[in-house]
Parts: sequence; C-alpha cells; structure tokens
Amino acid sequence: MQLTGLDWTIVGLYFLFVLAVGLMVSRKAGKSVDDFFLSGRNMSWWLLGISMVATTFSADTPNLVTGLVRESGVAGNWGWWAFLLTGMLTVFVYARMWRRSMVLTDVEFYELRYSGDAAAFLRGFRALYLGLIFNVLVMGAVSLAAIKFGEVVLGWPGWMTLLVAGSITILYSTIGGLKAVVITDFVQFILAMIGSIWACLYVLGLDEVGGLSGLLSHKNVAPKLDLIPDFSDPSIWVPTLIVPLAVQWWASYYPGAEPGGGGYIAQRMFSAKDEKNAVGASLLFNVAHYALRPWPWILIALSSLVIFPELSDIQAVFPNVSENKLGHDIAYPAMLTLLPSGLLGLVAASLIAAFMSTISTQLNLGSSYLVNDMYQRFINPDADQKTLVNMARIFTVVSAVLGLGLGLLLTDATQAFNLLLLLGAGTGLIYILRWFWWRINAYTEIVAMIASLLIASYFTFYSDALLPWQEIVVGALLTTVIWIVSVFFTPETDEDTLISFYQKIQPQGSGWDTVRSKAQAKSVEMPPKGTQLPLQLLCFITAVVTVYAALFTMGNWLYGNTGTAFLLAAVVAMGTLFLLRTWAKITQS
Repeated sequence: MQLTGLDWTIVGLYFLFVLAVGLMVSRKAGKSVDDFFLSGRNMSWWLLGISMVATTFSADTPNLVTGLVRESGVAGNWGWWAFLLTGMLTVFVYARMWRRSMVLTDVEFYELRYSGDAAAFLRGFRALYLGLIFNVLVMGAVSLAAIKFGEVVLGWPGWMTLLVAGSITILYSTIGGLKAVVITDFVQFILAMIGSIWACLYVLGLDEVGGLSGLLSHKNVAPKLDLIPDFSDPSIWVPTLIVPLAVQWWASYYPGAEPGGGGYIAQRMFSAKDEKNAVGASLLFNVAHYALRPWPWILIALSSLVIFPELSDIQAVFPNVSENKLGHDIAYPAMLTLLPSGLLGLVAASLIAAFMSTISTQLNLGSSYLVNDMYQRFINPDADQKTLVNMARIFTVVSAVLGLGLGLLLTDATQAFNLLLLLGAGTGLIYILRWFWWRINAYTEIVAMIASLLIASYFTFYSDALLPWQEIVVGALLTTVIWIVSVFFTPETDEDTLISFYQKIQPQGSGWDTVRSKAQAKSVEMPPKGTQLPLQLLCFITAVVTVYAALFTMGNWLYGNTGTAFLLAAVVAMGTLFLLRTWAKITQS
C-alpha cells in the first residue's frame, strides 16, 4: 500500500509543526551558547526525560529490534536490554555529579578532572572524535533506517528521503537549538507511542496473523518467543545473555548508554533546573525506554515472521528495494505497508519524526563539542557569543551533510550496532571509575582510546578468527588490562586540580582519601565525606530488578502466563515502593 492524500497531509502537518517550533525559539536560542546548547539550564525533568526517550527511539530502533527478533528470537534483545544497568547507574550515582559540574559538554569535563597538556589534548581529541567521527557514524546508522523506510513505505529513493527529512531537520536544529529539539521530541514521543501501539493492534488483527493467540502458536513464531535464551546451547546463551550482562554494559561506549553517563544524556542533565530534575529525567528515560516501549515493536517483528518468513518474501513484494539494503531489519517498514490510510500516515509521521529527533540531537550535541571544546578552546578563545552561535550553526550543517551521506553507504542496522560497540570496547570502565579513583589521569584515557582503536582495527580489517561477540569480549578485556597497568606508569594529575574537582563534585568512596589527606595537609577546607554511595548502589540494583520485572510482566501477560505475570507485578510494586521511600534521600543536595 502507498501513502494516500490523507497520509501525506499528516506527514506534512508534522513538518510544518517542527519548522514552526524552530522559528518560535530561534531568537532565544541565538543569544548565547548556553541557550543554544543547553536551553539556559532551566528545563524540567519530565520534558528532558521524554526528550531522552524520543532521541533513543531513532528510526533505526524498531528496525534493529525486528532484525534481532527475526534472527535470534525475543531473547536477542538482551544485546540492548543489558544497557539498563548503565542507565540506572547513571540515575543513582552519576546524574547529580554531572549536573554539579556545570560544564557545557561532557568533553569539557576533561579539564575539570585532569590537568596539563594531556588534559587539553584529550579534550580536543575527544571533541573531534565524538563531534565529527563518532557523531557522523551514529547519524549514518540512523539515516540507513530512514532510507529503508523511504524505499519501502514512501516509495522514494534513499537520497530523496534524506534530502526532504534531512533539510527540515537541519533547518529547525540550526535556528532553534536544543530547545527546539526538546519540544519537538515531546511531540515525537507521543506520535511514536500512539503509532507503534495502534500499528501493533492492527497487525495482530490481520487474518494472516490471527490475533495474539494465532501469532504465538504459529510454527514460525513459537521457536522465537523465549525471553531468556536456551541454556542447553552455550553458542546461543553466552553471546545473547552473558556477554551483554557481564561485559558489554560497562565496557562499551554506545550512544544513549554511555558508562558513567555522557553524550546527549549528559547534555540533557546539564540542561536541567537542578540536580533533582537531572536525576528525575534520567530515571524517567530508563523506565520508559526499557519497560514501556519494546513490546509493540517485538509483536510486529514476530508478526513479520508470519507475513514475510524469508528475505526472499520481502524482496518479492518490494522488488525496487536496493539489494545492498535488503536485510531482516527491513521487515519492520515492510509490515507498515499493510496499515490502512490514515494510520499509515500517522506511523509514517512518527518514524520520520523519530529520525528527525535523533538526527537533531546528534547535530546539536556534535556541534557543541566542535564549538565549545575545539573552536572556542583552541582556535578562537576570545570569540563573542554571536560568533560562537554562528559557528554552531555552520558545524551543524557540515555534520548533517557528512552523517546523511554515510547513510547511503551502510547496508544493515545490526552491522552499524556491532561496529559502534567494538569501537568503544574496553574504555567504558574508565568512565565509571574516574569519578571514584583519583589516580586515573588523562594519559590513562589516551592509552585506553589508542588500545581500543588498534584492537578494533585489527579485528575489523586483519582477523576473522573470532565471532563478533568474542571480539567485543577480548577487545574489552585487553583494553581494560592495558589502561589499568598504564595508571601506575603515567604522571599523576596536579594536586590543585584534584582538590578543586573534589570540592566542586563531592565524589564519594575511599578512592579520594589520598586527595582529602593532601588537602588537609595544606589546610584546605573540604566538604564532608559522603556516605550515600551504599544507598545509591542499593537503589541502582532495586531499579534494575524493578524495570526488568516490569518488562517481563508485560511479556508473560501477553504470552498467557498470568501466574508468572502477577508474581513479577508484585516485584515491580515492591521495588517501586522502596524507590519512592528513598527518593528524598537520593536526590537531596
């Protein structure tokens, strides 16, 4: 089915809305870099949390989930479900410290935490790497999904989809800054939830699918339903479950799930009114992302096994799809073509909005690195606010052209996902521990980045002896060993920098006792040693169990396992009650 006039009207109205938002906030956004990149640091938790969720729901997310389900079953989603551990650790341990830092970007953090030329180099290098290379790779992966969606649903060639949606995204991102991004994210989230749930209900009602019971009993679907992988076969459960939960969540740097917080999650926390709003925003994001959204995507993915059991079935229906873009992830947009007029337009608008939401966030974030941590820091330190905002807009456009262009070269969403995981394998533990161990220094991070890059390059270009999951594990462990050893052979961070960092951030744990002792020897007043870390870690564990229980409550209810569903619902209730009772303690300044 192709889009009708009604469908195009819905899509067109969304385009007009985002342009109007950009124009409305453009004057405020152009006042300063704080306004352009952080919306004046006065945003509420609920708006920021929804913005995080909307950004994470990029156009490639349902495609990725569909590909995982078709190839590895529902349990294949542990590859990204495991990142809940990263997210909840950020909520209860790192969110307040990030907000307290008052930096404009997480890259600026380097010269707050470290000292000397090494810190300056690290800041500049990470600004270029994250702002240009990594950012372009993320946008390329998102653009790939938009291309597949455009070819299947809109009937457009890839370049046309990117030209239309990309141009509008560049326009409102360039003139409206972060505030335009966050406001449009809010509408995108509403559209996405309505569209995905409604589409799921419609697909389940198709005669070929036969409702929920017909779907679950279908011979193509039944083997794919396990929430936990088959433990009789290590080749399945080790890469599917153990690697993500034991290694991947802390070892890999992945957008939206950076160990210790970072990227656009940190940017949203910097934009919050205060520490309490920063914590609330990140908690809302993790609950909504992992507990509320996955099942409509999963059910549509399972339904695709009934309608399009093999890739050849998709190719037969959509012969115009580029051969190098044909993969299991394309089954999601293929299923959307079964929707009726009106609903198809709503879902199309929501997926276009998802693409625009993620791209606009990446553009604003990448531009913040290039302006704040490269241009202003190293090229033009005396630039006024008008010049900086103008440079931000220029970098936004350049990054967009590169990112969208890369999307035309990639072929598969899972391919991009694995590449992003491999590139950062092993560096994640530094981002977790640098807040709690004074001895980690700028040289340590430089060594870790070089080791990770060399190891990833070796596995990518020179060796195919290991499976992808084995490469991630080996890369993570080798990189971690290398940087831990380097800690004891590289220069310490300047004492005054460490003392200043402790005074401002107030990190907890015994890893800063040496710094406290040195400060006392200098008669420097230090804040009281924190005692909340054990409670924060208990809340972290409770929140992880609660959200997983909520996710599987819905799964078991859908599967008809009502007894298990009620038991898990009780776990959700107890965990929620505990977190509510401790909320005041963990958010107090």
